[in-house]
Formats: sequence, structure tokens, C-alpha cells
Amino acid sequence: MKRFWHNLTVMNKSTLIVLVSIFLMAFGNHAFFSNIIEAFPLNFDNAAFVISLAVVFGAALIAILSLVCYRYTTKPVLITILMLSSFAAYFMDSYNTVIDTDMLRNVAQTNVSEASDLMSGSLMMYVILLGVLPSLFVYHVQLKTGTVRRDILSTVKLASISLGVVVLLVVIFGNFYASFIREHKILRYYANPTFYLVSTFKFASSAIESSSLPFTMIAADAVAAPVKRPRELIIMVVGETARADRFSLNGYERETNPELAKDNVISFPDFWSCGTSTAVAVPCIFSVYGQSDYDQKKAEATENVLDILARTGVNVLWLDNNSDSKGVADRITYRDFKTPENNPACTDEECRDTGMLADLQQYVDAHPEGDILIVLHQMGNHGPAYYRRYPKEFEKFTPVCQTNELESCSNESINNAYDNAILYTDFFLSKVIDELRRNTDDFETGLFYLSDHGESLGEYDMYLHGLPMFIAPEAQRHVPAVMWFSDNFSGVNEKALRASKDRTMNQDWVFHTLLGLFDVRTDIYQPTLDILNVPEGKTQEQLAAKQDQ
Repeated sequence: MKRFWHNLTVMNKSTLIVLVSIFLMAFGNHAFFSNIIEAFPLNFDNAAFVISLAVVFGAALIAILSLVCYRYTTKPVLITILMLSSFAAYFMDSYNTVIDTDMLRNVAQTNVSEASDLMSGSLMMYVILLGVLPSLFVYHVQLKTGTVRRDILSTVKLASISLGVVVLLVVIFGNFYASFIREHKILRYYANPTFYLVSTFKFASSAIESSSLPFTMIAADAVAAPVKRPRELIIMVVGETARADRFSLNGYERETNPELAKDNVISFPDFWSCGTSTAVAVPCIFSVYGQSDYDQKKAEATENVLDILARTGVNVLWLDNNSDSKGVADRITYRDFKTPENNPACTDEECRDTGMLADLQQYVDAHPEGDILIVLHQMGNHGPAYYRRYPKEFEKFTPVCQTNELESCSNESINNAYDNAILYTDFFLSKVIDELRRNTDDFETGLFYLSDHGESLGEYDMYLHGLPMFIAPEAQRHVPAVMWFSDNFSGVNEKALRASKDRTMNQDWVFHTLLGLFDVRTDIYQPTLDILNVPEGKTQEQLAAKQDQ
């Protein structure tokens, strides 16, 4: 037995790389081949092409690994790839998500609380079977080594043969690969670990480039307009993972907004996000760059609208019950509410969003001059543990999925848990409005709520969020947006605003709406992208035409 084990575990580097690559293609790519077979049904015409895809991606992986594995780095690199690929396989198989640069950015910015929501028995099984056990085998392999020259020649030979196989198969199945590349771009996003390795390289390159960019000040001409009006107190709530179609304000058959309905808010039912993840959408919301030209590197190196408002005299405060502000609040006052030390509404399960309201009045009273903008960043409907996002008394819709392993729950129970969390957001927003009403003697007050992005709840076998925008379903992009203003708010034509609420808008409008709301004068301001800039008497068609100009 010992001799058999010895013979089994003694091999050269090239053999070990080929074995690891075959293992990953065979056992770590269920999502990849499931999506491939859905696009190219496994019949007589397509069978050879599907097999060739396995060989092509396997050969590409062998080529990549042969170039980064050299002598003493071979085992550490292969073990790292196996462990990371076991995590990637779980999330792609369970949620039908992909590991692109935006997803890696999410991972890099995820805190312990968010990460714990994703831990499950199924994840551990994936890690053990696809990560730990094959890594133990790699660890015990005794690698044969030769001279440096021979090792280099072996690497070149393996990489050349692998790339040659890729080219040969692409040429043989040229028509199929042309369709695969042009019409089915998303399919290669599921290749594990090939695609996330490429994404990792892009992410690292982007991070390095961002760190070297000079910081740019914008709207240098910005000044507060010399208008004689009462002070303004605006609370902007950045929601988390809420869908527009789950707000009863927008026509959802379940009553998920009973409190907001009483408050006579204005809901904008045709509002769209500029990203499908918090790491992208939150900076984009406050950025001068619209969705069409948004770039993470540029955004990180450029002032946002909160910087401009603070520079013109607005008192700006960011309170966070989520992971963090994703860099938006780096230059303004920021307070973290994810710990019991700061949040009085923490339980064993969760620090509730309502805890952010505890000291609001104290902040308002401490700033006797100037307008005030307070941003509240919610935990909201953050998944997959929707059942943890609300207190038990808000469990109106039952039965409820009581686990973060959504694949083990019925569609009904997942949706019930999600809708209960929306119900709690409704309660939270009504409490924000109550806080604003307390201050109407001294301020014109207003609420502006919008979610960062939406969420997939099993439609098309997709869960959570974070898919690339070009293939993300509507559920991940269509977000709720709500406004409320006190009766004494003179700067808003509420009648005209209600008449124009059905306009198609997106998060590009937030930057200019906030500038207009606080009467900031600057050449960068675009009135056609100000939600509140609605001339009375204009029809929906006229407003749409104006927007397109």
C-alpha cells in the first residue's frame, strides 16, 4: 500500500498541473456546463463542440498554471487555486452568479457580518470536497525536479502544447466558437477558475492604477445660491437590495408599504440603478459620471456631490448600518452603526436600521447654521438571510425561509421573508419622516429614499445580485425611489412632481437633484437631470422630450 501511495504521489510538475486542471474542469464547473448545455443542447450536432469547450478551457487553464507554477511555487499556487475555486463553484452553482471584477470588489469590501450571512453547511461541503481534500493530495505529492534549464523547457513545452490544442479546436469548430464568442459572451463568465483568474488580474491592475491617479476637484465654481428661505433638513436613505416591484406603492398586490401610504409620499415607479452591487451602485449614485461613462477608477479619484455640498456650506453627515460608504463619505463626517457600542437597536441577530435615528436630533441641534443633509445607509434587504433583516413582529407573510441556503427553501418562503424585510423598511422610513416632522418649525424638511440595486429571487434560477449590467435581469436593476416633503417646503412644486412621477429615471439624476435641492449654483448642474425641476403643466410626453434633448 505504501509503495502504491508512493508511486501515486511522485510526479513531475507538468503532470500535477494537468491533473489539477482536469479535476477542476470535471468537478468545479457544474454552472459552466449547465449554462453551456442550455445554450447548446446536447444533441448530435452540438456534442463534439461541448466536449471541445471542456478541452479548450482545460487547456487554457493548463497554460496559465504552467506559467505561474515554478518549482517551489507550484504547490502553493495549486492549493490556492483549488481552495478559491471551491468557493467560486459553490456561489455559481447555488446562486447562478459570476465572479467578475465587480464581484471581486464586493468581496474585497465585505465585512465579517455580511460574510457570516453566506456561511452554510453546503458551502463547507463544497470547500471540503473541492478544496481541502484535493489540496491535501497536492500537498503530499513529491515533485520530481530537474535542472533549471529542463524545468524551463518543460514549462514552455506544456504551455505551447496547451495553446496549440486551444487554437486547433477553435479552428476545427470555428462556426460554433464564432457563435459562442459573439452571441453567448456570458457563458465564459462561468468558467471556473479561468474567468475569475482573469478578473483578478483586471481587478488588481485597476486597484494599482486607481492608487496612482491624482484626486480631482470638480465644480470649483460651486456656491450656495443667495436665496432667502428657511433652512433645509434633508434625510437621504440609501436602501439595500430592494426591488421596485415589491413596493405596494408601485402596484404590488401585497401591502408592503402601509406606513408610507399614510404619509402620502411620492413614489417613482420607473427608476433604475447604475449598478447591480453595492460596491458599484453606491459610488455611482453620488458620482458626476453617469452610468454610460461611469468608471470606478475615475469615481474614486474625483469629488462626489456630497463633497461639493459640504464645500458650499451644507452640513453633511453619513450614518452607516451597512458595510461602509464605499468611499463616498471618506471626506465628510461618518459614523458606523454596525456595532452595539454605537447602535442602541442591536439584537443577538442584527443591528437594526432604526438605531441610526437615535442621535439624529442631537446632531441637528448641534448645527444651528446652514442646511443639513443626513445620509442613512441601510442594511435593508441584504440577502441571502432575509429572515434576519426584520424583528419578529414584522413577520406578516409566512411561511418564511429561515436559512441562508436559499436552494433548500421554497419559492414562497423566500419571497415571504424578502417581503417582510420590505415591510420593515416601510416602518423605518415612516420613522424617518416622523423625525423630519419634529423639525418643521425650524426647517423645510424632506426625505429622499432609493435602493442601491435590486435582487433576484429565483427568477431564471438566479439569486441575489451582482450580475454584469448587460445581462442582469430587470429585478436586479429596477429599484424603488420615494420622496416626501413637509407642507412648508417652498422649493418643490409637489403637484407638478406628482404629475411627472412616471418618468423613466435612473441614479444619474441623484447628483443634479441634490445640487438643485440645496440651491447650489455651478456650471456642472444639469437641470434636465433634476427630479424636482418639473415645470407645472408639462405633460409626460413633453417632459420625456425635454429629457432627450
